[in-house]
Amino acid sequence: MDTNKNLYTILYATGMVVIVAVVLAFASSLLKERQQRNVEIERKQMILRSVHLAADANTVEDKDSYIEQEYAKFITDSSITEGERQLTLYICKIESGERFYVIPLHGVGLWGPVWGYISLKGDFNSVYGATFDHKSETPGLGAEITTTEFSGQFENKRIFDEKGDYVSVQVVKGGAKEGNYHQVDAISGGTITSKAVEDMLFKNIREYMNFFSENLKAAKERALEKARADEQEQEIINNRENLVR
Repeated sequence: MDTNKNLYTILYATGMVVIVAVVLAFASSLLKERQQRNVEIERKQMILRSVHLAADANTVEDKDSYIEQEYAKFITDSSITEGERQLTLYICKIESGERFYVIPLHGVGLWGPVWGYISLKGDFNSVYGATFDHKSETPGLGAEITTTEFSGQFENKRIFDEKGDYVSVQVVKGGAKEGNYHQVDAISGGTITSKAVEDMLFKNIREYMNFFSENLKAAKERALEKARADEQEQEIINNRENLVR
């Protein structure tokens, strides 16, 4: 075939495209399982970080196995039903017996998706920890949501105000008010991403309100029952002491 003709050029280009496509497809199929495992490990590590576990994961020899073991030890995958929707909820039970409830977060930042996890204490009000990530926010600006300096601010914040109304946690440009349990500092120069995190928190946590209300009601009933039982027990003890006298 005459290599100077257009037909040769077209056939050659077509052949190269087909070969490259086959090679890429083959490589993708080989790497797919590993890529999926990496995504799963990252998810589990973020969940663990939201409850202050596996902090030394990056220093161990076999990071993947370590995270898998820690996750299996402390985290239970669960879900709740809200209307026709199934909402994911992760339950963390530490060695002391205390439980924390981890809510997955999904939102949209300045340049792409943002996501994270926030954990609540057993009162379904106090924040135990949080962690955030992004796909393409600006380094040094919006990308700072991944730092512990930013996420650490959420610890011990509260999602309900003194009246019991849901307010979530606000990310305040210019700085949170000192002593305010519902505000954290926004990222300097990352106003849009900070606002995206605030909106993400408010919308995602709000979806679990019925679950929180039901559990808080049950917890109050258990507390009242325990108080009555303690009172009865103390009364029995007092009666015995009076008899002895």
